[in-house]
Amino acid sequence: MQHIDNGVPAGSLTGVTWKKSHHSNPSGNCVEMALLPGGDVAVRNSRHPDGPALVYTEAEVRAFLAGVRDGDFDGMVG
Repeated sequence: MQHIDNGVPAGSLTGVTWKKSHHSNPSGNCVEMALLPGGDVAVRNSRHPDGPALVYTEAEVRAFLAGVRDGDFDGMVG
């Protein structure tokens, strides 16, 4: 299985399905995520779909989502 590093061009990740929140707006202000072979998750900026993708482990994504649910990041935006 190929190892995919952080900063890989998102456009080079073929065969993945990018998903975004239904809360996203039509102007493209959203983050998209894709499940990679092997279980890691890639994250990209929807405004730059061929720009760099950050790659996280399943455990890292689970920890982040738990923090979002718990309100840990509520003070980050107005």
